[in-house]
Amino acid sequence: MTLFEDLKWRGLIKDITSDELENKLNNEKLTFYIGTDPTADSMHLGHLSSFLISKRLANYGHHPILLIGGATGRIGDPRPTDEREMKSIEEIEANIKGLTAQAKKLFGFEVVNNYDWSKDINFIDFLRDYGKYFNINYMLDKDIIKRRLETGITFTEFSYMIMQALDFLHLFETKNCVLQVAGSDQWGNITAGVDLIRKKTGKEAYAFTMPLVTDSTGKKFGKSEGNALWLDESKTSSYELYQFLINAEDEKVMDYLKIYTFLTKEEIENIMAKHNEAKELRIAQKELAKSIITFLHGEESYKRAVYISECLFSGNIKMLTEEEILSTFKDVPHFKFNTCNVVDLLVNNNICTSKREAREFINNNAITINSEKVNDENLIITDSILISDSILVVRKGKKKYFLGIKDK
Repeated sequence: MTLFEDLKWRGLIKDITSDELENKLNNEKLTFYIGTDPTADSMHLGHLSSFLISKRLANYGHHPILLIGGATGRIGDPRPTDEREMKSIEEIEANIKGLTAQAKKLFGFEVVNNYDWSKDINFIDFLRDYGKYFNINYMLDKDIIKRRLETGITFTEFSYMIMQALDFLHLFETKNCVLQVAGSDQWGNITAGVDLIRKKTGKEAYAFTMPLVTDSTGKKFGKSEGNALWLDESKTSSYELYQFLINAEDEKVMDYLKIYTFLTKEEIENIMAKHNEAKELRIAQKELAKSIITFLHGEESYKRAVYISECLFSGNIKMLTEEEILSTFKDVPHFKFNTCNVVDLLVNNNICTSKREAREFINNNAITINSEKVNDENLIITDSILISDSILVVRKGKKKYFLGIKDK
């Protein structure tokens, strides 16, 4: 299977600027770039599908450049609905530092910052050297711009397309970068770069986009209850990633294996054959989680995520360390407590709405504390019940968790 065939089979090519690109990808060694703006100090799972392209192409001998948008990040690309809130320069700089370190650690490729070549361009030169190559009708015809015309778009956002095109031109001229790769929402911006290179130099550059990765409802993959799943382990733990991936939809998991792993076509098809024989074992989801977490955080972090999951599933919370518990339950409601009756604990910390409800849950065996079922409404919460002399994990029903820290 050629590189282009592999990319197509994995569903990683949506649009291409030229039919010549297939031959070039298969038979030449191209310098290409892929970029992200510093909207946060870490990439998230949605970025990963795009940035893994850099490794796929590098494995076939192409040369990747990873671009961090220190300049474009100061502007913000147009959103489909409204203008992005501008971040402070201090926050942008901190995000650039975090993203640069992360990109180098995960991928090990050359990382550049477009602020380095954009910061000294004055306004008149910007208009003379770049603006004059952009026809307003051409820009208005781009999809992202058309979607904003009814609600309004600022000149700042409108100019983003020119800035991204300028990046492509700069890398084309200074690093012989002839290819840009991006998500499908960037099609208008990257084709603007191809056109600018042609008009300024008379030479040809290329681009292709990847479909945005979604679940079966069309929601972006990697969003959990409205929050991104970060690649930085200190922001999203391996356990959290494992729980998200292990619950991936059966009808989409093969797509995710193609996009997020380096398993071969034969390996993925074998995994899916085993998975379809016993879907309840979630064989495909486990392979997905193993591949992603091992790549991002290492094998030991993956094994620890599995161990934590098994401890929680089997009711052995007491086997976990204090650090593991605090990390695992960092996003559940927290409360502080002192020695008290279990009913008062549940009511005073908004776990139950009333003493009557608390007793009903206890009598129905629907309350566990540190993995032990509570069936005595007169139970006193003492130090002997706690983990590490300070921690209380309360589960109400099957899924609602609460974390108590002893008030010292």
